[in-house]
Amino acid sequence: MKKIYNQRLFLALAAGMLLLAGCQKNYDNPNAATEDQVFSSSRGLTGVTVSLQRLYSLGRAGSLYNIVTANGFTTNELRLMNAGNLPESQLSTGGSAVDGTNTILANIWANANKIIYDADKVIAGAKTLGDKNYASGLIAYATIFKALSLQSLAMFWEKVPNGIGTNVNFSDRLTGYTRSITAIDEALSTISANAISATFISNVPAGIDIVNTLNALKARAAIFAGNNSLALSAANAVDLTKKSTFNYDALSLNPIFETATSTNNVYQPLDSTMGLPVSIAAATNDGRILFYMSINATVQPRFRIAGFGAATTTAFPVYLPGEITLIKAEALARTNDLPNALIELNKVVTKTAASDPFGVGANQPAVASGLTQSQLLEQIYRHRCIELYMSGMRLEDQRRFGRAVAERKRNLMPYPFRERDNNPNTPPDPAF
Repeated sequence: MKKIYNQRLFLALAAGMLLLAGCQKNYDNPNAATEDQVFSSSRGLTGVTVSLQRLYSLGRAGSLYNIVTANGFTTNELRLMNAGNLPESQLSTGGSAVDGTNTILANIWANANKIIYDADKVIAGAKTLGDKNYASGLIAYATIFKALSLQSLAMFWEKVPNGIGTNVNFSDRLTGYTRSITAIDEALSTISANAISATFISNVPAGIDIVNTLNALKARAAIFAGNNSLALSAANAVDLTKKSTFNYDALSLNPIFETATSTNNVYQPLDSTMGLPVSIAAATNDGRILFYMSINATVQPRFRIAGFGAATTTAFPVYLPGEITLIKAEALARTNDLPNALIELNKVVTKTAASDPFGVGANQPAVASGLTQSQLLEQIYRHRCIELYMSGMRLEDQRRFGRAVAERKRNLMPYPFRERDNNPNTPPDPAF
């Protein structure tokens, strides 16, 4: 990522706070920042905020890799390359083979709760700063990762914790989506009152379009929660010409490439069907197949990761413009505005790579009119699966669109043993 010097300086402050908090014995270090100092200064708060992005987007233990991986195996997007990778092997098998020992799920759970906890402290600390424009940036940026983390918990688990601690109660998973919407609304209101300062923007990694990302994540959470009118209004607020990405460089590598693409020892794409039933699989000339995967004609596996896991420095989108358009299509279809839903769907179906900010283009003939609501929703699901391949969202889509259970290997995930061992209120694991 860019601004590596600033990030390391900020992270050093945050790390100093974490080291002090984690020690059993307290040895005073006059050179280390205290927790109060970190969370009461713009410099310290920025360091923690940047660390939220790193925890979410970097490395095999980061949220992004684990969300894409857990979703990909569960929904048949991915092919296991080495059964010795036990967490991936569990998810590839599915069913009861997935249990509370799975470290991929444990990473999603632990990262989400850590990010939510630290984001709340950043937001509270930012509200005390005198520079309200800088504070606005801190609140908005931290909220992006809080929202992503709340949504990741809601996507994979039947219940989400109401807080952090040993005796925390749980709520229905849809509460995770509504909590993320509430947090986003507060951030958008803060930005409206005090525009984000240029100084803040210069102190965080380049790539994320803050306001568009907040609206995109709001639209995502709303459609997942079944609030179609809110999803449509939030989606309409997103500028589809803009990109918002996690950026990578020679030191901070794209985690999909680093772990899977480059090694060919963890997973690769299943095949050109992208794991979809034949009746709704992508047409063989759909441009998105060769965007998301390359084909090796001589050495197995034939289908290999391309797209947003193609190279060490390939940026990974926080959301795709195509996702937002398909949210509009779905919201309209579910409220029985089928003509306008078809118009939005066909914007994605006929889109060329040249007309998409990320180069994702299907270049297919338009879907014909005259479909029933259920038929149109199936086409929307189909194109979400193709357009958003390896984005980490298909499991939620399968449940929401009422797809057959046989199309996935689990419906919801077991809770990590670490949570169960430390919280007596942990709910029972779902049967499937």
